[in-house]
Amino acid sequence: MKIFFSENNADYGTYTFNYAIYAQKESEAELNELYEKGFLPYTGNIHIEKELFYLARSLRVNLENFDDTSENRRVNRQIESLNIKLDLIEKSSFELSDPDFKVFCANYINERIGEDNMSLERWDYILKQTTGTHLFKFSNSEKTLGYVLASITDEYVHYWFAFFDTEYMRSHSLGKWMMWRVIRWSKDNNKKYTYLGTAYKPAALYKIRDHKGLEFFDGKGWNNDSKTLKEWCQTDLETKDADRFKLIENPNNFLDQL
Repeated sequence: MKIFFSENNADYGTYTFNYAIYAQKESEAELNELYEKGFLPYTGNIHIEKELFYLARSLRVNLENFDDTSENRRVNRQIESLNIKLDLIEKSSFELSDPDFKVFCANYINERIGEDNMSLERWDYILKQTTGTHLFKFSNSEKTLGYVLASITDEYVHYWFAFFDTEYMRSHSLGKWMMWRVIRWSKDNNKKYTYLGTAYKPAALYKIRDHKGLEFFDGKGWNNDSKTLKEWCQTDLETKDADRFKLIENPNNFLDQL
């Protein structure tokens, strides 16, 4: 992999000089290491031909410490009447141009994400990335209820993009159930981690409340302090005087623990 830094804001008042950190994937063999280092796939610019990753507050489930919560069991009981079947399909053998699949994803994008955040052109670009290796398909005897685009290796599953039938969003918490179901599949199939994307702002708190075994990348490593993570999410929208290192009470203790 090739790692590079891109300058962002500079604040001479606190000597805080921000950089966005990127990694260029050079082979599929690097995926385990990229995720382990806190990187996630970057698809914000569809004109970039290389597969890039960005460093962020990534969130994962350490499956050794995962077990179903009462909320997981409640949502699963709620879903049972739908008789959903889970199929794991290699992306290379899935017909991505199938009209039903394209319409299903387009409907979800229009209803839940919005063209400003996810154009159909960007979705096609994402599907072409080799990092996404599989699709989880959720269906019953009547229809398809959802898809999850995932990156899967011998070590992890990345729950990357999910699309589901919004008719069941409130009555059955289908989106929450699909995330739990992929985590459960990961544990049952002897993976070490399930990556759940980023953990920023109050909107991410549902991931933190619902699942055991969570860890987040805090800049120096993987941290399982869920109380701290919740506090950070709650205050992400507030302007900070400097970076977190400069704001900690005892920087020497922090440095001793590196």
